[in-house]
Amino acid sequence: MSTGVAASQAKSLLLSEYHGVLSTHSVDMPGFPFGSVAPYCLDSEGHAVILISSIAQHTKNIENDKKVSLIVTEGEVDDIHTAARLTILAEAVRVTDEEVKERYYRFFPPAREYHAQHNFEFYRLNTVKARFIGGFGQIHWVSADELLLSHSFATTAENGMVDHMNNDHADAIQKYCNDYDIAVCDDEPVMVGIDCYGCNIRVGERVARIPFPELAADAGSIRERLVAMARA
Repeated sequence: MSTGVAASQAKSLLLSEYHGVLSTHSVDMPGFPFGSVAPYCLDSEGHAVILISSIAQHTKNIENDKKVSLIVTEGEVDDIHTAARLTILAEAVRVTDEEVKERYYRFFPPAREYHAQHNFEFYRLNTVKARFIGGFGQIHWVSADELLLSHSFATTAENGMVDHMNNDHADAIQKYCNDYDIAVCDDEPVMVGIDCYGCNIRVGERVARIPFPELAADAGSIRERLVAMARA
């Protein structure tokens, strides 16, 4: 596996999963790493964004040392030893951008209540470097530039596309779910994210990823991909 292929697969894994193991430097037990499970979504550039309680141990650790890691593993595999996994080395900084927060709420609606009533705060994990394991012997370092989105869209542009799909093309979203074997049951699927590599559909509390067959470099290309998927 070449470095370029590894970077592409690492990025795909990060886009497809929605939780990982956040490791911080323990304040109470100096010298020991402290791991905890954290849901995440990405901002428009591809940095992971997390929402954590101000009284949680990992938050206290971050306030003392902003250097963290996030481990993301491939879900739904029979043999965990063959699963792809990605370790992101990052620096955690508090988020004040309201549009980034709103994107997180689309992925995880209950989070709005946590933030408002239970003293939770948003942090962006600014990627420094990453380590990707794609299988036995397939181990690569991936730079931050390789892992981040090569074509990012302003949050307002993404919001417009998502709102348009949910308000005017609910039937197309339903078809995407049928075509990509995303179980709907009695829940109405809604689109929660669009980027140059694919889109995210939330059904109830579960988020699924639909990749585009090829990169969409601008909003017009994204529209072409979505129309083609609806007509397929």
